[in-house]
Amino acid sequence: MTTTPKKFLITGGAGGIGLALARALIAEGNAVIACGRDQGRLDAARTLVPELLTRQCDVSDRQDRTALVNWIAQEHPDLSALINNAAVQTKTDFSRPLDEAQVTAEMQINFLAPLMLSLELLPILKSQDAAMIINLSSGLAFCPVASLPVYSASKAALHSVTLSLRHQLASQAVRVIEIIAPPVDTSLGGHAALDAIAAGLPVLKPEEFAAEVVGALGKDQDEIAIGIAQASRQQGEALFALMNQA
Repeated sequence: MTTTPKKFLITGGAGGIGLALARALIAEGNAVIACGRDQGRLDAARTLVPELLTRQCDVSDRQDRTALVNWIAQEHPDLSALINNAAVQTKTDFSRPLDEAQVTAEMQINFLAPLMLSLELLPILKSQDAAMIINLSSGLAFCPVASLPVYSASKAALHSVTLSLRHQLASQAVRVIEIIAPPVDTSLGGHAALDAIAAGLPVLKPEEFAAEVVGALGKDQDEIAIGIAQASRQQGEALFALMNQA
Protein backbone atom coordinates (compact mmCIF):
# COMPACT_ATOMS: atom_id res chain seq x y z
CA MET A 1 0.00 0.00 0.00
CA THR A 2 1.58 3.24 -1.12
CA THR A 3 -1.08 5.76 -0.11
CA THR A 4 -0.76 8.17 2.81
CA PRO A 5 -1.30 6.36 6.15
CA LYS A 6 -4.92 6.39 7.22
CA LYS A 7 -7.11 5.48 10.15
CA PHE A 8 -9.25 2.44 9.34
CA LEU A 9 -12.33 0.98 10.98
CA ILE A 10 -12.71 -2.74 10.28
CA THR A 11 -15.96 -4.48 11.18
CA GLY A 12 -15.61 -8.09 12.20
CA GLY A 13 -12.02 -7.27 13.04
CA ALA A 14 -11.41 -9.64 15.95
CA GLY A 15 -10.35 -12.62 13.86
CA GLY A 16 -10.07 -14.22 10.44
CA ILE A 17 -9.86 -11.88 7.47
CA GLY A 18 -10.58 -8.80 9.61
CA LEU A 19 -7.66 -9.36 11.96
CA ALA A 20 -5.36 -10.31 9.09
CA LEU A 21 -6.26 -7.04 7.35
CA ALA A 22 -5.65 -5.13 10.58
CA ARG A 23 -2.17 -6.66 10.94
CA ALA A 24 -1.27 -5.89 7.33
CA LEU A 25 -2.53 -2.31 7.50
CA ILE A 26 -0.76 -1.60 10.79
CA ALA A 27 2.45 -2.99 9.31
CA GLU A 28 2.11 -0.33 6.59
CA GLY A 29 1.90 2.46 9.18
CA ASN A 30 -1.88 2.84 9.37
CA ALA A 31 -3.99 3.10 12.53
CA VAL A 32 -6.73 0.50 12.82
CA ILE A 33 -9.88 0.24 14.93
CA ALA A 34 -11.41 -3.24 15.02
CA CYS A 35 -15.01 -3.66 16.07
CA GLY A 36 -16.88 -6.86 16.77
CA ARG A 37 -19.64 -8.37 18.87
CA ASP A 38 -17.45 -10.42 21.22
CA GLN A 39 -15.41 -8.38 23.70
CA GLY A 40 -13.38 -11.44 24.66
CA ARG A 41 -12.26 -11.98 21.07
CA LEU A 42 -11.43 -8.28 20.74
CA ASP A 43 -9.30 -8.47 23.88
CA ALA A 44 -7.52 -11.53 22.49
CA ALA A 45 -6.91 -9.72 19.20
CA ARG A 46 -5.38 -6.77 21.01
CA THR A 47 -3.09 -9.13 22.91
CA LEU A 48 -1.87 -10.43 19.55
CA VAL A 49 -1.68 -6.95 17.99
CA PRO A 50 -1.02 -4.39 20.76
CA GLU A 51 -1.30 -1.44 18.35
CA LEU A 52 -4.88 -2.40 17.52
CA LEU A 53 -7.69 -0.19 18.83
CA THR A 54 -10.93 -2.01 19.62
CA ARG A 55 -14.60 -1.26 20.18
CA GLN A 56 -17.40 -3.70 20.98
CA CYS A 57 -20.28 -3.31 18.54
CA ASP A 58 -22.88 -5.46 16.83
CA VAL A 59 -23.15 -3.65 13.51
CA SER A 60 -26.50 -5.28 12.79
CA ASP A 61 -27.97 -3.51 15.84
CA ARG A 62 -29.05 0.09 15.21
CA GLN A 63 -28.35 1.29 18.75
CA ASP A 64 -24.90 -0.30 18.74
CA ARG A 65 -24.10 1.36 15.41
CA THR A 66 -25.27 4.74 16.70
CA ALA A 67 -23.05 4.39 19.77
CA LEU A 68 -20.11 3.40 17.56
CA VAL A 69 -20.57 6.36 15.22
CA ASN A 70 -20.90 8.80 18.14
CA TRP A 71 -17.75 7.37 19.75
CA ILE A 72 -15.80 7.72 16.51
CA ALA A 73 -17.03 11.30 16.05
CA GLN A 74 -15.77 12.18 19.53
CA GLU A 75 -12.61 10.07 19.80
CA HIS A 76 -11.53 9.47 16.19
CA PRO A 77 -12.81 12.31 14.00
CA ASP A 78 -9.86 11.68 11.67
CA LEU A 79 -11.27 8.31 10.57
CA SER A 80 -10.66 8.11 6.84
CA ALA A 81 -11.43 4.52 5.83
CA LEU A 82 -14.15 1.99 6.58
CA ILE A 83 -13.79 -1.70 5.75
CA ASN A 84 -17.14 -3.49 5.88
CA ASN A 85 -15.93 -7.01 6.59
CA ALA A 86 -18.33 -8.48 9.19
CA ALA A 87 -20.47 -11.29 7.80
CA VAL A 88 -22.11 -14.60 8.63
CA GLN A 89 -22.50 -17.67 6.45
CA THR A 90 -25.13 -20.37 6.94
CA LYS A 91 -26.02 -23.41 4.87
CA THR A 92 -29.64 -23.41 3.70
CA ASP A 93 -31.59 -26.38 2.33
CA PHE A 94 -34.71 -25.20 0.49
CA SER A 95 -36.22 -28.69 0.66
CA ARG A 96 -36.74 -28.13 4.39
CA PRO A 97 -38.80 -25.48 6.23
CA LEU A 98 -37.07 -22.13 5.93
CA ASP A 99 -36.02 -20.31 9.10
CA GLU A 100 -37.12 -16.80 8.16
CA ALA A 101 -35.47 -15.25 11.21
CA GLN A 102 -32.13 -16.80 10.26
CA VAL A 103 -32.42 -15.57 6.68
CA THR A 104 -33.32 -12.08 7.89
CA ALA A 105 -30.37 -12.02 10.30
CA GLU A 106 -27.95 -13.12 7.58
CA MET A 107 -29.15 -10.42 5.19
CA GLN A 108 -29.10 -7.87 8.01
CA ILE A 109 -25.46 -8.52 8.89
CA ASN A 110 -24.12 -9.09 5.39
CA PHE A 111 -26.00 -6.43 3.45
CA LEU A 112 -28.02 -3.90 5.44
CA ALA A 113 -25.46 -3.32 8.22
CA PRO A 114 -22.59 -2.36 5.89
CA LEU A 115 -24.88 -0.08 3.89
CA MET A 116 -26.22 1.69 6.97
CA LEU A 117 -22.83 2.01 8.67
CA SER A 118 -21.36 3.49 5.49
CA LEU A 119 -24.10 6.11 5.34
CA GLU A 120 -23.91 6.86 9.07
CA LEU A 121 -20.14 7.40 8.90
CA LEU A 122 -20.30 9.35 5.65
CA PRO A 123 -20.27 12.83 7.28
CA ILE A 124 -17.01 11.95 9.07
CA LEU A 125 -15.47 10.40 5.95
CA LYS A 126 -16.49 13.36 3.77
CA SER A 127 -14.74 15.74 6.17
CA GLN A 128 -11.36 14.20 5.27
CA ASP A 129 -9.22 15.26 2.33
CA ALA A 130 -9.49 11.71 0.98
CA ALA A 131 -11.44 8.74 2.31
CA MET A 132 -12.45 5.21 1.39
CA ILE A 133 -15.40 2.90 1.90
CA ILE A 134 -14.26 -0.66 1.22
CA ASN A 135 -16.90 -3.37 0.94
CA LEU A 136 -15.83 -6.99 1.08
CA SER A 137 -18.07 -8.91 -1.24
CA SER A 138 -17.35 -12.39 -2.57
CA GLY A 139 -16.91 -14.36 -5.73
CA LEU A 140 -20.13 -16.03 -4.62
CA ALA A 141 -21.96 -12.83 -5.59
CA PHE A 142 -21.32 -13.86 -9.20
CA CYS A 143 -20.98 -17.63 -8.84
CA PRO A 144 -23.16 -18.79 -5.91
CA VAL A 145 -22.63 -21.97 -3.98
CA ALA A 146 -26.07 -23.58 -4.08
CA SER A 147 -25.84 -24.67 -0.44
CA LEU A 148 -25.13 -21.05 0.61
CA PRO A 149 -27.96 -19.25 -1.22
CA VAL A 150 -28.61 -16.50 1.34
CA TYR A 151 -24.93 -15.67 1.81
CA SER A 152 -24.44 -15.61 -1.96
CA ALA A 153 -27.50 -13.40 -2.42
CA SER A 154 -26.39 -11.02 0.33
CA LYS A 155 -23.03 -10.55 -1.37
CA ALA A 156 -24.74 -10.00 -4.73
CA ALA A 157 -26.85 -7.30 -3.07
CA LEU A 158 -23.72 -5.75 -1.54
CA HIS A 159 -22.06 -5.70 -4.97
CA SER A 160 -25.08 -3.95 -6.47
CA VAL A 161 -25.38 -1.30 -3.78
CA THR A 162 -21.62 -0.69 -3.93
CA LEU A 163 -21.96 0.23 -7.61
CA SER A 164 -24.78 2.64 -6.79
CA LEU A 165 -22.97 4.20 -3.83
CA ARG A 166 -19.84 4.69 -5.93
CA HIS A 167 -21.87 6.41 -8.63
CA GLN A 168 -23.64 8.70 -6.17
CA LEU A 169 -20.39 9.68 -4.43
CA ALA A 170 -18.40 10.15 -7.63
CA SER A 171 -18.11 13.90 -7.07
CA GLN A 172 -16.99 13.48 -3.45
CA ALA A 173 -13.54 12.75 -2.04
CA VAL A 174 -14.74 9.32 -0.88
CA ARG A 175 -13.67 6.35 -2.98
CA VAL A 176 -15.99 3.35 -2.87
CA ILE A 177 -14.03 0.14 -3.40
CA GLU A 178 -15.25 -3.43 -3.69
CA ILE A 179 -12.98 -6.32 -2.74
CA ILE A 180 -14.27 -9.52 -4.33
CA ALA A 181 -12.97 -12.26 -2.06
CA PRO A 182 -12.13 -15.83 -3.08
CA PRO A 183 -12.51 -18.80 -0.72
CA VAL A 184 -10.44 -18.03 2.38
CA ASP A 185 -9.62 -20.52 5.12
CA THR A 186 -11.49 -18.99 8.09
CA SER A 187 -14.24 -20.09 10.46
CA LEU A 188 -16.69 -17.95 8.44
CA GLY A 189 -15.61 -19.23 5.04
CA GLY A 190 -15.51 -22.86 6.11
CA HIS A 191 -18.43 -24.06 3.98
CA ALA A 192 -17.30 -22.28 0.83
CA ALA A 193 -13.68 -23.25 1.43
CA LEU A 194 -14.58 -26.93 1.76
CA ASP A 195 -16.65 -26.76 -1.42
CA ALA A 196 -13.74 -25.07 -3.21
CA ILE A 197 -11.29 -27.73 -2.03
CA ALA A 198 -13.67 -30.47 -3.19
CA ALA A 199 -13.82 -28.79 -6.60
CA GLY A 200 -10.03 -28.57 -6.76
CA LEU A 201 -9.98 -24.78 -6.45
CA PRO A 202 -7.35 -22.80 -4.51
CA VAL A 203 -8.12 -21.52 -1.00
CA LEU A 204 -6.14 -18.62 0.46
CA LYS A 205 -4.96 -18.19 4.02
CA PRO A 206 -6.20 -14.97 5.68
CA GLU A 207 -2.67 -13.54 5.67
CA GLU A 208 -2.28 -14.19 1.94
CA PHE A 209 -5.61 -12.56 1.20
CA ALA A 210 -4.83 -9.54 3.38
CA ALA A 211 -1.46 -9.01 1.72
CA GLU A 212 -3.08 -8.95 -1.72
CA VAL A 213 -5.80 -6.54 -0.59
CA VAL A 214 -3.40 -4.09 1.04
CA GLY A 215 -1.14 -4.23 -2.00
CA ALA A 216 -4.07 -3.44 -4.28
CA LEU A 217 -5.46 -0.54 -2.23
CA GLY A 218 -2.65 1.74 -3.36
CA LYS A 219 -3.69 1.28 -6.97
CA ASP A 220 -6.42 3.18 -8.78
CA GLN A 221 -8.95 0.34 -8.86
CA ASP A 222 -12.54 0.52 -7.70
CA GLU A 223 -13.18 -3.21 -8.02
CA ILE A 224 -10.51 -5.67 -6.92
CA ALA A 225 -11.04 -9.38 -7.48
CA ILE A 226 -8.58 -11.56 -5.57
CA GLY A 227 -7.44 -15.01 -6.72
CA ILE A 228 -10.11 -17.33 -8.08
CA ALA A 229 -12.68 -14.57 -7.55
CA GLN A 230 -11.42 -13.11 -10.83
CA ALA A 231 -12.83 -16.16 -12.62
CA SER A 232 -16.05 -15.92 -10.60
CA ARG A 233 -16.46 -12.33 -11.78
CA GLN A 234 -15.73 -13.11 -15.43
CA GLN A 235 -16.90 -16.70 -15.90
CA GLY A 236 -19.55 -17.17 -13.23
CA GLU A 237 -21.78 -19.65 -15.02
CA ALA A 238 -18.95 -22.02 -15.94
CA LEU A 239 -17.51 -21.90 -12.44
CA PHE A 240 -20.97 -22.43 -10.93
CA ALA A 241 -21.16 -25.85 -12.57
CA LEU A 242 -17.74 -26.76 -11.16
CA MET A 243 -18.48 -25.44 -7.66
CA ASN A 244 -21.84 -27.20 -7.43
CA GLN A 245 -21.12 -30.67 -8.72
CA ALA A 246 -23.42 -33.25 -7.15
